Amino acid sequence: MKTLIVDDEAPARAALRGLLRNHPEIVVAGEADTMEEARKRLGGGDYDIVFLDVQLRGGTGFDLLPFVRPEARVIFVTAFDQYAARAFEVNALDYLIKPVRPQRLADALRRLAVPPTEAAADVPAPPALAPDDLVYLRIGNGTSRLVALADIAAIASDENYSEAHLGDGTRLFVRRTMKSWEDALPATHFVRVHRTTIVNLARYRGADRQTYETTLLHLDGLTEPVRASFRYLPELRTRLLALGRQL
Repeated sequence: MKTLIVDDEAPARAALRGLLRNHPEIVVAGEADTMEEARKRLGGGDYDIVFLDVQLRGGTGFDLLPFVRPEARVIFVTAFDQYAARAFEVNALDYLIKPVRPQRLADALRRLAVPPTEAAADVPAPPALAPDDLVYLRIGNGTSRLVALADIAAIASDENYSEAHLGDGTRLFVRRTMKSWEDALPATHFVRVHRTTIVNLARYRGADRQTYETTLLHLDGLTEPVRASFRYLPELRTRLLALGRQL
């Protein structure tokens, strides 16, 4: 398996390379020590694993997640432990604390036995969802959660990831595209209102027209309004009318 190492400290990259020599099944395909170089390497697509530092000059490892190809696994490697919860929320395979112990690295690599495509899947089978159904989401490494569709107020896209905004304020960061969501969600209640946003019409509470191009939608459970683009307004209006609502 090919791996990339992203860390702005040369000694840290060298130490990790040394540990990986004990794992002949892993080949270091490249390294990056800046955000720009990391984005370039991650966009190449020729890798299966990314060892990713959290704190980098000019940004963070979390800022680079949208550039990681969906099939790859991410292992965070950092000197700080306070980011662990967020790391697993974004489907990280593992979270290693520097200096990395050989046994911890071995434990993390053993977890690669779970196929990446299987681990990245949010649903076990193609769903046919109804408005009152539950959706099965993988929200962390080996962690899953059943979420009621009615509890989802909006879904925002970020490259190959998406963030489900629940009515109680919870945000679930999952590796799932907008196309995948659209194929699964009931069209009667969920509609795309922007290139990067899908909303639950059952939570629609009103709208404010800002400009010709922008309308703000108010959704039950969200403190901030959601921006709707003018190109999606005709479909939004049709869907709302079908539910007896008006834009």
